[in-house]
Amino acid sequence: MNKREHNAKERLSLLFPFRVRYSEIDAQGVVFNAHYLTYLDTAVTEYLRWQNFNVWQQAATGFDFHTVKTVVEYRAPIKFDDEIEVGVKLGSHGRSSLTWELAIFHQGDERVLSTGEVVWVYVDMAAHKATPIPEELLVHLRLV
Repeated sequence: MNKREHNAKERLSLLFPFRVRYSEIDAQGVVFNAHYLTYLDTAVTEYLRWQNFNVWQQAATGFDFHTVKTVVEYRAPIKFDDEIEVGVKLGSHGRSSLTWELAIFHQGDERVLSTGEVVWVYVDMAAHKATPIPEELLVHLRLV
């Protein structure tokens, strides 16, 4: 997400709801930092499901995505039993990479609690080398 967050929710493609479980908080009474990545990853998975993208079929082709970068920026606390929603959209893409833009909000609230960025690289699984993302895959994911 960019630094300008006015109407941040409206710029996202999909909002996925969560309720914070007790096992996700730390001794400070807020969500433990590692759980933010789980929230982001789950939201990306739900986006793929929403786009009818089958991760198992993709893996069977011998080509798939590797997560190569994750960034989480804390803005405000998230606590036990909070009802939150994680917004996700596909941002930019390169020859072999996709960048996911994410943000976390309390349900029914526009204030950004956290932002995230996840970068994937498309790889040949046998060679473990980056390879160009096929045009038809970009179309399926609504990037072109």
